[in-house]
Amino acid sequence: MVKHVILWTLRDNLSPEEKASVKRGIKEGLEALAGRIPGLTEIKVYTEGLSSSNADLMLDSTFEDEESLKGYAIHPEHVAVADGKVRPYTASRVCLDYVV
Repeated sequence: MVKHVILWTLRDNLSPEEKASVKRGIKEGLEALAGRIPGLTEIKVYTEGLSSSNADLMLDSTFEDEESLKGYAIHPEHVAVADGKVRPYTASRVCLDYVV
């Protein structure tokens, strides 16, 4: 099994209302990929961090193996969510992939 964890910070120019809407869109878009991407076994987006956090959202996903993760990265449904709901609104992205 392979874990794929991402932390995003949203752009500073977004209002609190826009940030809430963007978070909902990212969560809905990514979690809707469950059962649609070969080798993706779990996917969850967390949008409500504690005040001590320095990121706005976290993706926690699990794949059968590293090849499945590579396939996810280029899968058209994932790319559509990333290009439409994530990349236009994020200022930074940090990723950690590891074997479980």
